[in-house]
Amino acid sequence: MIKSTVCYLIRDDKWLMLLRNKKQHDLNHGKWIGVGGKLKEKETPYECMVREVFEETGYQVHSAQYCGVIHFHYNHHEDEVIYVYQTNDYTGTLQECNEGTLAYIPKNEILQLELWEGDRIFLDKMFRNEIPFSISLYYDENEILVKTEVKEANTNE
Repeated sequence: MIKSTVCYLIRDDKWLMLLRNKKQHDLNHGKWIGVGGKLKEKETPYECMVREVFEETGYQVHSAQYCGVIHFHYNHHEDEVIYVYQTNDYTGTLQECNEGTLAYIPKNEILQLELWEGDRIFLDKMFRNEIPFSISLYYDENEILVKTEVKEANTNE
């Protein structure tokens, strides 16, 4: 199982989103996602999120709110658990990302972007401040969301 983090950086009611358009053979190609990546050995999810935000954006996160966990289940990809964060407490200068195009998107336009169907579910929960959450998303071999399970959230992650 892959363990990853994602963080949504917020400024002036706009959320920093990443259009994955630079890597070949990218499961997320053409989709808008948050900033993040895989945990390294002995790294906590929070440490991973801070490191990944810096590597992909140039921003230094000073604090962030844990929003929940998403369990992704796929038919022909390794399953993944992603710890979700949001922050408006960061500094630095936005740099170019080698994984795609970064853009601040007004919150009320995000759900109209090309997103994973499961991302719409947890982003909507974040927009309505229904956090923390724990969601399992099941995708078929065509990357179509076929099942969603919302569980009692663990606030200690």
